[in-house]
Amino acid sequence: MSSSAPPPARPGPPVVRLVDLRETPLDVEEVLASLDDDAAGGLTLFVGRVRDHDGGKGVVGLDYSAHPTALARLREVCERVAADHDVHGVAAVHRTGSLAIGDIAVVVATVAGHRGQAFDASRDLIDTLKAEVPIWKHQRFTDGDDEWVGTP
Repeated sequence: MSSSAPPPARPGPPVVRLVDLRETPLDVEEVLASLDDDAAGGLTLFVGRVRDHDGGKGVVGLDYSAHPTALARLREVCERVAADHDVHGVAAVHRTGSLAIGDIAVVVATVAGHRGQAFDASRDLIDTLKAEVPIWKHQRFTDGDDEWVGTP
């Protein structure tokens, strides 16, 4: 009598699908495409844009600088969020360099079996990215002042 074991499961796509820092404009469609998954019922997307004010002052633009370890740290954050949440996929991209009002500064997204899992993971992803990835913002104000945000 021979027993026939089922074939080994094919590995699915990696959970961390897209992680990058770029000086070029970010593409929301690229992030969405990286998370395409027929088994997922929920996909949440957060797009952070440069606004025209902060702290009651007008903003004319800003510059993002990243420490040389920032990309590795961003990947670590994505991997940790993926491990902490029941998700099928995670993506995060952040701009560096000079950005104008309305430019996209960051895009994070998660895909999961259900919306609640995707919402929870995406909130954790953006909040942890902002707290732990060494990316610094230099804001330029309409009154000529400037300010560094997120520096050590």
